[in-house]
Amino acid sequence: MEHGEFNIPALRQFMLGLAKGGPTKSGHRIPAVTVTLPVLGYDAASIRANIWMIHQVLATGVTGIELCHARSPEAVKALVAACRYPFERPGIAKNDLEEGMRGSGSQAFASQIWGMTGSQYMQAADPWPLNPKGELMISLKIEDKYALANAEQVAAVPGVAYAEWGPGDMGLSLGFFENHDPPYPPAMAAARKRVMAANKAAHIGFLESVRMDTIEALFKEGTNVTHGTSLELVNKGRKLTDRQMPW
Repeated sequence: MEHGEFNIPALRQFMLGLAKGGPTKSGHRIPAVTVTLPVLGYDAASIRANIWMIHQVLATGVTGIELCHARSPEAVKALVAACRYPFERPGIAKNDLEEGMRGSGSQAFASQIWGMTGSQYMQAADPWPLNPKGELMISLKIEDKYALANAEQVAAVPGVAYAEWGPGDMGLSLGFFENHDPPYPPAMAAARKRVMAANKAAHIGFLESVRMDTIEALFKEGTNVTHGTSLELVNKGRKLTDRQMPW
């Protein structure tokens, strides 16, 4: 939804269709679904003014939220709070995160998609790995020079599962037109290296696009989240990472 229509009724129908399609081969009720938000992470005020968008997206039963242009750690902290319910969870570190902002009633439709009661959903719908039992994933795009300047602080916010460096937007921000794909000029290569290092230091995943001829080298370097553009590529990635669960 970053550049597309913010259409909650269509998203609800999409999620209903997935649930009615039957479980995945791994036994999950639906495959994981991440929505890129139309609200951008320029600052905390941007997030707070648009929390209604985050809440409406989560209420459809999606399993992930991605924040584009994550420039500010305060914006990311506000996003994490917007994705959580306010009750205390024993054993989950508070860090310096504020109280969750989701409200009662938001679980009604989402719990049907997840195939559980409303109470069960409210317990499960919490960001992983902040909550080891959580089944929501929050991800970021550290994809411009302003986000890059704060990469270490942004990546370290508790509740984030993985982040990417967004070469298309990063390139535009650094003054390179249509430089989405490698080989990258030195400034872009340095940006990628910094985001990867920030993710490693924060113990979160690093996402980027891979190809059949690059996947092995990139995975060895530190890429550990990607998207499959072909069955052959997916199978190679699963083999390299020893993924055993059927899909």
